[in-house]
Amino acid sequence: MSKAVYIATIEPNSGKSIVVLGMMRMLLGKVAKVGYFRPIIDDPEEGEVDNHINTVISHFELDINFKNAYAFTRSEVLQKYNEGKPGEIIDEIIRKFKRLEEKFDFILVEGTDFSDEGSIIEFDINIIIAKNLGIPAVLVASGIDKKNKEIVGNLKLAFDTFSSKDVEVLAMVANKVTPGCEEKLEEHFKKNFNDSVDRVIIPKINSLINPTMKEIVNELEGTVLFGKEYLNNQAGNFGVGAMQLRNYLTHLKDNSLVVTPGDRADIILGVLQANISDNYPKIAGIILTGGIIPEKPILKLIEGVSLSFPIVSVPSGTFSIANRIGAIRSRIYLDNLQKINTSISTFEKYVNEDRLADKLITFESEGLTPRMFQYNLLRRALQHKKHIVLPEGSDERILRATSRLQASNVVDITLIGNERKIKSKAIKLDIPIDFDKVNIVFPTESPNYDDYVKTFYELRKHKNVNLDMAKDMMADVSYFGTMMIYKGHADGMVSGAVHTTQHTIRPALQFIKTKSDVNVVSSVFFMCLEDRVSVFGDCAINPNPNAEQLAEIAISSSESAAAFGIEPKVAMLSYSSGTSGKGEDVEIVRAATAIVKEKRPDLKIEGPIQYDAAVDMKVGQSKLPDSEVAGQASVLIFPDLNTGNNTYKAVQRETGALAIGPMLQGLNKPVNDLSRGCTVDDVYNTVIITAIQAQGL
Repeated sequence: MSKAVYIATIEPNSGKSIVVLGMMRMLLGKVAKVGYFRPIIDDPEEGEVDNHINTVISHFELDINFKNAYAFTRSEVLQKYNEGKPGEIIDEIIRKFKRLEEKFDFILVEGTDFSDEGSIIEFDINIIIAKNLGIPAVLVASGIDKKNKEIVGNLKLAFDTFSSKDVEVLAMVANKVTPGCEEKLEEHFKKNFNDSVDRVIIPKINSLINPTMKEIVNELEGTVLFGKEYLNNQAGNFGVGAMQLRNYLTHLKDNSLVVTPGDRADIILGVLQANISDNYPKIAGIILTGGIIPEKPILKLIEGVSLSFPIVSVPSGTFSIANRIGAIRSRIYLDNLQKINTSISTFEKYVNEDRLADKLITFESEGLTPRMFQYNLLRRALQHKKHIVLPEGSDERILRATSRLQASNVVDITLIGNERKIKSKAIKLDIPIDFDKVNIVFPTESPNYDDYVKTFYELRKHKNVNLDMAKDMMADVSYFGTMMIYKGHADGMVSGAVHTTQHTIRPALQFIKTKSDVNVVSSVFFMCLEDRVSVFGDCAINPNPNAEQLAEIAISSSESAAAFGIEPKVAMLSYSSGTSGKGEDVEIVRAATAIVKEKRPDLKIEGPIQYDAAVDMKVGQSKLPDSEVAGQASVLIFPDLNTGNNTYKAVQRETGALAIGPMLQGLNKPVNDLSRGCTVDDVYNTVIITAIQAQGL
C-alpha cells in the first residue's frame, strides 16, 4: 500500500514551501518513486499554471502530468459548496489521489494556501481531505509578529482539531521564528506536547522572506528597461528617492530597492555609481515611477554601464507604488534556484530527517472513511466486471440506478420485465440509458425459458414439484433471475425494491443453496457513519438466532468485513457488558461468544457488551478496560432481528448515515435483498457489493 503525508498550514504566508521542498528532497533519498498532489489550487491566470505544482514537478523532474497533480481550483470548490455538493469534492480528490497512488510509492500532498483570508471553510476542508485519504499530517505555522505563547497556542489548537477528527499529526513546524527565541519556544512546546510529535523550529531566513525583483515586477505590472537577467535579485528593503542625492545615499542598505520618479536623473546616476563603489551597499534594483522614461542621454549612459540589477518602469505614482511593494509576499518559483536550494538546506539543517522519514514510511492508517470505502468498492468492482440481474426492471429506482451503473461502466446488467414498458418508462422519466448495452428479458419469452423449467423441475421434483408448477415458478421474475445465476448466465442478483425479502431469497435457498460450511444465511449492513464504516449484522434475516446461529452470524460478518477492507473487531451486543448481566438473552450472547472464540481464536471479539461500550472509547475503557475491542468495535452483532433492524434504521435516520445492504452471507452465489423503501443510492451500492461478492467465488 502506498504511503503519503499531508502538508497543511494554519494561516497565510506560513512558508509551507520550505517544508514541501525539503520533504520532497528527503523522500527522494528514501523512496524509489515519489509523487506530488495538490487537491485544491488557487485560480491561475489565463494561460498560466499553478506555481507550486510547476516548481515541484519541474525541479525534481517528477513524472506527473500537470492536470493529474490537482483536483480543483478554489473557485470550483466554492461553486460545489454553493450548489450543496461538497461530497463530490472529496470523491474527485480521492479518485485523483488513488490514480497517483497506483503509480508512486509515496505521495506528498500539499494543502491549500489560505490565500483567500475570508474563506471560512479552508481549515476544515484540509482536515476532511487528510482524513478521507487516510494519511497523517504535518502542520506549519508562521512565527512572524507572534510571541512564543501565541505560536504554540495556534499549533495546539490545530493539533487538537486534526486529532479530534482522527487525523494523526506526525510533526509541527514553527517557521519564520524570530532568531534567538528558539530555546524559549522549545520550552513552550514541551509543556504542551509529548515527545511522540516531532517539533521543528525554523528561524526567520531573510533570503527566503524577501521578494525578488521578478515578483515585484509582476505585482507592479512593470516594464524592464535594463538588467532583465538580474530579476532574481532579492529586495531586502526599499526606500523612496525623493530627497537630494547626497542625503538619499545615506539611507541605502544592503540589497536596497530604490523607488524614484523616472525624471530623477540625479538619483538614477547616483545609485548606479554607489552600486559599483566599495563604500556603499549593493543595490537590488531601481523602480522608476510615474511612467516616465529617462531622457535619451541618460538612457545612453545607462546602456554603457555594467549593471548588476534591473531598472524597471511602472505607470503608477511613487506613493502608490511604495505601498504596493510593502504588501508583496515572496513566493518560491522554478527559476529562482537560489531560494529553492536555500529552502532545502534550511529544512535539512533544522529537521531530524531520519526520524521523520521513518515515521512517514512506517505509518499505517487505522481508519476507513465512508467516502474512501465507497471509492474502494467501485474500484474493486471495476477490476473484474460482473453481470448482475435486476428482476424489477420497470421500477423507477431500478432504472435510475441502471443509468448510473452504466455511466460508471462497472457491471453488465440484465433487466427482467416487458421491454416496451421498460423503455417507455425510461423515456417518459428522461432517464438516460443506452439500451443497446442493457439486456432486457421477459421470462416466458426468453429462449432459455424451457431449459430453466426443466432444470427447476429436476432440482425440485423430490419436493413434489411437477412441470406445470415449474413453468409457473419460472414465469416469476425472482425465480427466473435466480435461475440465471444458477445456470451461469448472470453472476449475481439484486431484488426487493418491489418484492418482499421472502420472495427474493426463497428461490436462492431452494436451489442456489448455502455454502458447505454454512448452516444459516444471514445479512450485514455496511453503516457509513460520519468518520468510520461499521458492519451491522444480522438486521434483515434471522428473527431469534440461538447461540450456534449467532456465532455463525458473527464469523460470517467478520469475514465479510475483512473481505471489504475493514479490520474485524467483533462486538457481541447485549443489554449488559462483561460478566455482570444475568438472564436467558444475555446467556445466549455469552455462549455464542464462547463458540466463536473456540472456532476462530484468531478473531478479536468481545461479548456480551453494550452498544455504547462497543463504540465509545471512554465508555469501553471504563467498563472493559482490558478489552481490545471495547470502544473500537467495527463489527456489531445484534442478538435478534428486532434489535438489529430497529437499531440500524435509528442510526441511519438520526445520524444521516448511509446504510449499504443488506448483503446476504452464506449463499453459494450472491443474491441480495433491497428494502421496499430503498433509494437509487441503495440500489447502486447494493449492485456494486453484489458484483464484488461474485468476484470472490
